[in-house]
Amino acid sequence: FIAAEKVQMEDDITASVVVPAGYVNGCAAAVLESGHSVKLAKNCEYRLFQRPDDAIIPGFDKQTELEMAQAGNFMANYEPLRGETLAEVVDDVLTLSKFTAPMRERLEQAARDGVTVVSSAHPRLVDGKPSKNPRYLQVRPDLVNPVRRYVAEVGARFHRKLPLGAPVCTPVDAVLTGRRNNPPEPGIRALAVYNPIHYQELPELFMDFVCSLTGKSPSTTGAGSEGALTKAPFNALRPTVDLNNALVSYILTGYAGFSSSAGHIGPDLKVNHDVSLLIPEIWARLSEQERDPRYLIAKDYLEAVPDFEYQGRTVLGSRLGYRITERFVAHILGKIFDNPQAVFNAAILRPETQDLAVFVDGVENICEAQERVARRYIEDGSIEDACPPLKALLYIMAEGHYQDRQVQDPAIRALFTREALLASDWYQERLEVQQARDIQLARRLVVSVQQFLELRHYADEADRLDAAARLERAKARLATVQDPAYLEALVGTLGADPLQPARETLLEAQRQAA
Repeated sequence: FIAAEKVQMEDDITASVVVPAGYVNGCAAAVLESGHSVKLAKNCEYRLFQRPDDAIIPGFDKQTELEMAQAGNFMANYEPLRGETLAEVVDDVLTLSKFTAPMRERLEQAARDGVTVVSSAHPRLVDGKPSKNPRYLQVRPDLVNPVRRYVAEVGARFHRKLPLGAPVCTPVDAVLTGRRNNPPEPGIRALAVYNPIHYQELPELFMDFVCSLTGKSPSTTGAGSEGALTKAPFNALRPTVDLNNALVSYILTGYAGFSSSAGHIGPDLKVNHDVSLLIPEIWARLSEQERDPRYLIAKDYLEAVPDFEYQGRTVLGSRLGYRITERFVAHILGKIFDNPQAVFNAAILRPETQDLAVFVDGVENICEAQERVARRYIEDGSIEDACPPLKALLYIMAEGHYQDRQVQDPAIRALFTREALLASDWYQERLEVQQARDIQLARRLVVSVQQFLELRHYADEADRLDAAARLERAKARLATVQDPAYLEALVGTLGADPLQPARETLLEAQRQAA
């Protein structure tokens, strides 16, 4: 038995690019054989915004105690300990002895120096109760201890038989999202309808992404739509731009969207993040074939959640996609559990058996939230900026149909295929807009370098920077992006969203080229 280890390299903010797999060297053979594009991701952050829930137990979370005992930290929602308050903590020998040495020594030193300090086990008190949202900024573990990432990279290099000088390409190869679920509470509707692992085809997956519905979380005051796509103050563009880009990315890459439950599975079982923490262990033991949802469905490892009638109304259970079955538990979870059926029983695999009324309310909560969010796109007119498959999806979310077709209609499902995307006029327009923008940028660079060379009093600086050679490279780049073949080379990339200014740029570039 070899335990899998998760090497976390990013958290909230990531820069990514989508390119055809053939453009990247050092990919795994299966990636190249798929014919799909790949997404390459790069972390933009030096620190990770962590919520160390288990650190409230002294000595339990050794990593958090080590990091919070260091100097130069940023911590939020921790109780400032000083004077008599700190003395009570330090004088409680039984509790103090349970801390790891770094945190214990930090507290004792602060008491001797008479300064304020925070403890990993003492969140801020709000109305007399500990906050459920303590946070600290953790320096990325792969920067603090780079050997773990190095070992992972060398292992991939050996497996792919890549020479030392060749880069190791590690594109995204699985989309494994987490879901925050909750049972019904006063003022909070139920959202505990998912079993441990679900798979959703692209239309249902994107309904969830558009809505960004989440259950009650320790980091929020309630439940509702949450997530990057709902943070309007942080984005000057309409959210349709992000949604268009994300949808094109998923269609081009063909990634399957799996999700795991956190919080609750059904109203009766609380799981915290247990299932989500198991996902790396599970996926590390699956072959490429076993990760393919088509294979999992064919082998009855996944079952479709059906629509059903309840008290005279139709409940759209199909919005939940597919969920794991007893066969998945026995054949796949058996790789890491001696007796997986004892852990994942029928009540966990089918949450509706715990309380059907709560299950129905949870599904209707999802559908109503999706309808409410989609109607905003219709009311403010931004639906007209949505690409055709997204536009169809928004109308289906809001009204149940698009051009008299429901989401199960083959014509609607076909909109979300790679073949339909590559053959569509709207995707071709995205590529043309991208080429126009690249031409505009390349032309601006040529003009800028030429103007710099014409400034006589900067002649020495121009020589030092070898500006003449830079000008030649800029001209070569301009010739490349103006070539009709460049448009073909963009196939398999995101292109660019054809906002109104972009259309004007495209027309201007076409006029100049003529």
